[in-house]
Amino acid sequence: MNETPSRLVSDLGPDDAVLPFAVEGLDLRGRVARLGPSLDQILARHAYPAPVSRLVGEALALTVLLGSSLKIAGRFQLQTRTDGAVDMIVVDFDAPDRLRAFARFDAARFDAARPGAADDPAALLGRGHLAFTIDQGPEAARYQGVVALAGQGLEAAARQYFQQSEQIPTLVRLAVAQIVTPQGAAWRTGGLLAQFLPNASERRCPIELPPGDPPPGSTYEPPQEDEAWAEAKALVATVEDHELVDPTLSSERLLYRLFHEQGVKVFEPQRVRDACRCSDESVRAMLRGFPPQDRAHMIGDDGRIGVTCEFCSTFRTYDPRDFED
Repeated sequence: MNETPSRLVSDLGPDDAVLPFAVEGLDLRGRVARLGPSLDQILARHAYPAPVSRLVGEALALTVLLGSSLKIAGRFQLQTRTDGAVDMIVVDFDAPDRLRAFARFDAARFDAARPGAADDPAALLGRGHLAFTIDQGPEAARYQGVVALAGQGLEAAARQYFQQSEQIPTLVRLAVAQIVTPQGAAWRTGGLLAQFLPNASERRCPIELPPGDPPPGSTYEPPQEDEAWAEAKALVATVEDHELVDPTLSSERLLYRLFHEQGVKVFEPQRVRDACRCSDESVRAMLRGFPPQDRAHMIGDDGRIGVTCEFCSTFRTYDPRDFED
């Protein structure tokens, strides 16, 4: 968390931003992410069906919550690969503020889904895996964490990931909605991540894993939960989806509603924006990397090579002779 001097919560805060916070009385730290125009711009390029747009919105909110923790320049990527109608989602966060995303789905399977299944994110994802990748350049080791997707949505999978991999008591909430504005319908997404991080090691909640088969005659007693963490979970459980996406309710005001009795503090918000990293130069470099026979198969009826960026849908064309040795 980027902890610049804290300030008291106010009524208004920036949109398309992630807001770090701390509740010292509960040994709680976390972030709230709210995306409005940036999400709407990303989705507008692809014209996904509404259920697919909701999945992409959840993935973007989760990526911002996790990727904004990078303290130096780097890249955080969320990727799903599954057997569902939406078989791939990729979201890139380039520190400190650049976002891009796309989804791949089978239109025929989507249209043929049983009634109600198309609106169920878990059913659309199916079974497979969710991967988080952190790349902070050649000077640092690349990290990847993977969690199975087995009939649950992204919010549940994220909680499972923290339970199995990070061993930090963590709460995750995600919400997406399309709202009506004077300018027309617009997509919004929001997310909240809260982690229990007490200074005293003896107060850190052990992650409760299956104990296996106990010896005959013995009983298993799960570890006692810290009272502060139990209170934090109860408070976060009161957050409703509409509060995470309401454009009239700032992240600061939401945190005040939840934690004002415990003394919540917020830090400087970090803005995020819709920005693809593709460029004419990078596409040309990619094409030069293909063998001549592969480039020959890319030539269209007009005699040119056409390339469309999956993320931003920008279409570029090139003369094949530009890549001849």
